Amino acid sequence: MSEDHPTPVTVQILEKEYRISCAPEERPGLLESARILDERMRQVRKSGRVLGGDRIAVMAALNLIYELMHERDQQTQVASRLKGLQERVSHAVTGESGTPTA
Repeated sequence: MSEDHPTPVTVQILEKEYRISCAPEERPGLLESARILDERMRQVRKSGRVLGGDRIAVMAALNLIYELMHERDQQTQVASRLKGLQERVSHAVTGESGTPTA
């Protein structure tokens, strides 16, 4: 039985190196996350409206979180629609109309 011990991984974000420990199976996700963050921070810096590494990091993080929240909201709407469709199909299959009959 082998245990996965955290191993150091070096990532580079805006010309700075960061050493982060993670489990071997998390390494690809960490590298991809660092790549995306670096890309977003470069976009913010390139816009020229934000100066300073800390502010660039905050703006990039806010943009990423906003996008995640938007995606979550869209998924919630889709799930709600699917649930409604499933209920309609279920009622149609069982012969329930959902409206009272006189």
